[in-house]
Amino acid sequence: MAVDYAVIVLYLAGMLAMGWWGMRRAKSKSDFLVAGRRLGPVMYSGTMAAIVLGGASTIGGVGLGYRYGLSGAWMVFTIGLGLLALSVFFSARIARLKVYTVSEMLDLRYGGSAGLISGVVMWAYTLMLAVTSTIAYATIFDVLFGMDRTLSIVLGGAIVVAYSTLGGMWSITLTDMVQFVVKTIGVLLLLLPIAVVKAGGFAEMKARLPHDYFAPLGIGGQTVFTYVLIYSFGMLIGQDIWQRVFTARGDKVARLGGTAAGTYCLAYALAGAVIGTAAKVLYPHLGSPDDAFATIVKDALPVGVRGLVLAAALSAVMSTSSGALIACATVANNDIWSRVKGAVASRRRTAAGGAGDGGARSGTEQAGDGAGDGDGAGAHDEVRGNRVFILLMGLAVIVIAIALNNVVEALTLAYNVLVGGLLVPILGGLLWKRGTAAGALASVAVGGLTVVALMVSLGVLANEPIYYGLITSLVAYVVVSLCTRPTDPAVLDAWRARVAGRADGGPASASPAAAEAGPQAEPDDEPEGDTAGAVAMALKLPFAVRRA
Repeated sequence: MAVDYAVIVLYLAGMLAMGWWGMRRAKSKSDFLVAGRRLGPVMYSGTMAAIVLGGASTIGGVGLGYRYGLSGAWMVFTIGLGLLALSVFFSARIARLKVYTVSEMLDLRYGGSAGLISGVVMWAYTLMLAVTSTIAYATIFDVLFGMDRTLSIVLGGAIVVAYSTLGGMWSITLTDMVQFVVKTIGVLLLLLPIAVVKAGGFAEMKARLPHDYFAPLGIGGQTVFTYVLIYSFGMLIGQDIWQRVFTARGDKVARLGGTAAGTYCLAYALAGAVIGTAAKVLYPHLGSPDDAFATIVKDALPVGVRGLVLAAALSAVMSTSSGALIACATVANNDIWSRVKGAVASRRRTAAGGAGDGGARSGTEQAGDGAGDGDGAGAHDEVRGNRVFILLMGLAVIVIAIALNNVVEALTLAYNVLVGGLLVPILGGLLWKRGTAAGALASVAVGGLTVVALMVSLGVLANEPIYYGLITSLVAYVVVSLCTRPTDPAVLDAWRARVAGRADGGPASASPAAAEAGPQAEPDDEPEGDTAGAVAMALKLPFAVRRA
């Protein structure tokens, strides 16, 4: 085991070193939060795949394969489908917005009145996602060192908080790229073939396991449908995913790099299920399916290879944890704290007899902040402020992870509230020009409350909360939007110009926001802001998700 320990220690030290190196590149808010919007296709696709394939996709995906066979791939498969849908249909227009958060996009689209409540929902989601990722350290460090649960969480969480705080998105990008390579080698190139060979090959596996283990829908059709609603749609709207889209150098990078990452996810899903199925042949009586990954790694792999595969599992957890952490801190600082602070300052000026017009800024003004990032004192203060928020959120994540026991319920709660509350107003804002701010607020409130109420009455793991949450959210959005005044034409004009890559309605190259990102890929020829194009997208998306 000494060689395995050495591999893990070197890996962790390398993560901290990259965090320190990334700190030297994070000179502005744009550098710190979205890596300067300069990632090319290789870096973008690798880091996108790293963030969506975390501990649940690796350890949990193998566990589902152990329990259900090849159909256990569906959970991770639907994550890949969601990423493909986001990349093909929406990533180009998202990248052109030049914002930092999903709530800033809602402010741009609806006129500055939907950001705070959506920010609170998104913050809760990213916080719980970071917590559940951090809890996974307990499993990995217990396998490695027999370490106490609390100490494992503190150690793993502290490393992620350290490199994320130092360099922000630049550090996370560098570490995620390494983690992507380690994960590919450890899981796809080493563990997968070794597990199949140890189990006697596919013929032996089929001979020793029930037929259901090789049925495409052995896990159950309703379960697959629920996975699509939660994970595929969750990929479309999560701050942790959008923040990676914002790092793309241009439209084509976001579309093609994301498509490559989504395709990789599909292969990773099948690999995890095959490894779990092989583990079922080798160890048919494990106490828990989630023990399958650790057991096959400990018992079936040679020294050195075992350390590399465990480093791959650790990298999967760290990539998701760091991505969720910076997303949580970005939302907390930009969507909640900045708005509350601005509103308080505005009231104070009004009470003192001032104009009071510079306090709580509109979403459009906030969304344009990225255009003015520079290397002066203001930029330094913004980096320092975001760094403080990552540290604070990181400490909160570690404390909650220590106190929390039921990881599955926590993650399900987070995704249900996110999808039930925010899916409709976000996709509605992208696809339906008649949607209004009042409709968006009603959709968030009705969908979110329906999900929470049904989880309380039926249980967190029930399927009905997300079904009825989405239905009520859609009805509230459409009805209230049609019953209220249409969005101000000036707001819609500014939105269309921004989606087309023109911050002020003029040529994209003349826009300050576009200049912030450096060289841009040429705009895509899809009909952004065009009603016919929006309808076409609305019709295409469900079929793309259903196709399996």
